[in-house]
Amino acid sequence: MKPTKKIAVETFDHIGIRVRDEERALQFYQLLGFEVAHRSESDAVIIIKNPQNLEINLVVNANNPDDDQNILMDIQPKFPGFTHLALRVKSIGETIQALEENGIEITQGPVSFGQQFGVSVFIRDPDRNVIELRGRMESSENLSDIAPYEPN
Repeated sequence: MKPTKKIAVETFDHIGIRVRDEERALQFYQLLGFEVAHRSESDAVIIIKNPQNLEINLVVNANNPDDDQNILMDIQPKFPGFTHLALRVKSIGETIQALEENGIEITQGPVSFGQQFGVSVFIRDPDRNVIELRGRMESSENLSDIAPYEPN
């Protein structure tokens, strides 16, 4: 079906991420620069924002007891749904250093997608949601282990 009238989307507003444990999720997303902006009184939603006003809604009602798998990414067959959140970072080298210092495992990367100077690393939040941290490799950074991206 071809649309007869298109919707004029202006910008991305926010994303909702389902999590199990509020404190654990907030601690993780604070590492990415997000702070609590609002707590819903009528729903299990915590709105977090970073200094650039990017908004994530943490929906605190997940009930999957398996901390090791994400149903959309790790279980066969693959189901439709959002696979990851991609965030642009100022420096991929500084990002990798901060991840290492905070004990956050890089699950894939650093990888390039064939775009000049674009480099990504993939991490998982405590609920196994995938987050891509994407930045430009600065000329002063020595990331000798950058590989071409290969899908899992």
